[in-house]
Amino acid sequence: MKKLGAYLIEALHAQGVTHVFGIPGVHNLELYRGLAQSPIRHVAARHEQGLGFMADGYARLSGQVGVCFTITGPGLTNILTSMGQAYGDSIPMLVVSSQNKCGEAGSGRGFLHELPDQAALARGVSALCFVIHHADELPAALEAAFALFASDRPRPVYIEIGLDVLASDASHLNLPRPIFTRRTPEATHLTAAAALLKTAQRPVVIAGGGARGAVAELTWLIEQLDAPCVMTANARGLLGCMHPLAVPMSPSLASVRRLIHEADVVLAVGTEFGPTDFDMYSVSDFPTPNHLIRIDVDAQQLTRSVTPTVSLCGDAVETLRLLMAADVGAQADSAGSKRASATCVAAFAELSGAMQTQVMLLNRMRDTLPNALMVGDSTQLVYAGNLGFNAATPGSWFNSATGYGTLGYALPASTGAGLAAPDRPVLCLVGDGGLQFSLGEFAVLRDVNAWTAVIIWNNHGYGEIKTSMEAVGIDPEGVDVREPDFACIAKAYGYAHQTIRSADALIDALKAFGAKRQVLLLEIIPEAFA
Repeated sequence: MKKLGAYLIEALHAQGVTHVFGIPGVHNLELYRGLAQSPIRHVAARHEQGLGFMADGYARLSGQVGVCFTITGPGLTNILTSMGQAYGDSIPMLVVSSQNKCGEAGSGRGFLHELPDQAALARGVSALCFVIHHADELPAALEAAFALFASDRPRPVYIEIGLDVLASDASHLNLPRPIFTRRTPEATHLTAAAALLKTAQRPVVIAGGGARGAVAELTWLIEQLDAPCVMTANARGLLGCMHPLAVPMSPSLASVRRLIHEADVVLAVGTEFGPTDFDMYSVSDFPTPNHLIRIDVDAQQLTRSVTPTVSLCGDAVETLRLLMAADVGAQADSAGSKRASATCVAAFAELSGAMQTQVMLLNRMRDTLPNALMVGDSTQLVYAGNLGFNAATPGSWFNSATGYGTLGYALPASTGAGLAAPDRPVLCLVGDGGLQFSLGEFAVLRDVNAWTAVIIWNNHGYGEIKTSMEAVGIDPEGVDVREPDFACIAKAYGYAHQTIRSADALIDALKAFGAKRQVLLLEIIPEAFA
């Protein structure tokens, strides 16, 4: 007899899943039946929150689904924060959780891990939520999940399976065959968009995280239109550092807002116009451009925050290809590059002196290891980078400091990213406060033979929060949390550690790190960079 847990492993493998992130327990043993014999690699985190963040980082770099196995009750509640981050950033994540047996779940009788309604907790951070009461229901749930990941806004999907159902007979089930459809916009809308772009004299393109898979198409269109391209934090690297039309500056900055406001046509691709990107300082609602064309795979998102002149509901790649085939005009002159360059200079000048120093430090790190992945937490160095840093390549800069904005993200997410791109070094950018949310995940770096430099911005607590308290006249409280001895922690895991007090020392350390596969902790003392 083939049990449903073993069937699930076969079904995931058939969908191209190569990694599963999980923590086994007595309540999800059947999820592991056959896993050791399958081609799927299992990666064990030390906490379910780290589990989800690893799957998130893996999904962002690989373009595949990040699959997680959790247990009933605390397993699910622990991973909810990770699901919230993935939901906010549109990351494809499949969370499979066990549940108590039929009649035990939500009974109130006090069974192990029992919750009143486990699925209700997951539903708020999931695009789809399935409770499997019978083995025959699982194939359809998997088909719906993978169809969503391939053709819609790829947010988390939750599947809950009771212990008795996991152990039931699945010998008769066929493997799921999801139907993939690439959504494309209506022809009349495409015609209207092309007409606006053809007559534009001062076009601007805004690229969000949803544009990362459409680099070639978007680059062609930007160059054809001679349009400066403003990249939100999740789109950095879409245009390289030397591209004359690149504007890797936050649209929260006044100079970038001015560039967009003065445009006669704005094309926005895969961005939700969220306040953490477009109004980080809570100045005002983002002003609607004169003519706005929005491309988004999510129909509901097209009218949120900013109402477009023309809405194109469709996959970014397919929609941009259709625009490429339309008549958007002949290639313009070089005025766009002049507007882009002037905006970058003015926007950088808006940053504080400390932030300018931090961006220049990030630039040196990127130039030293141009092949590195830079994965960040909510910390000062990353905040500065989101305002004005450009990555070397698409997808090589991402962090938790926009959208949901959780702490504890960087270390496990960088581990997942490294698994997706094992031949690339990883720079994990994290503050001493945020790192203490996920210290246990240091062990996983050793488990997976990681190539990771954990760069700790050690301002002795929650430095950004302390600054914010002082700025509004609140006496700082609860922010001077004492950090551990990171050198001792590194030694406990067998990793090297260095204290960094200058930019040159950091660059020398990164050159040595990049020369061989290793795990290294670099503890930056920010006061030395003031």
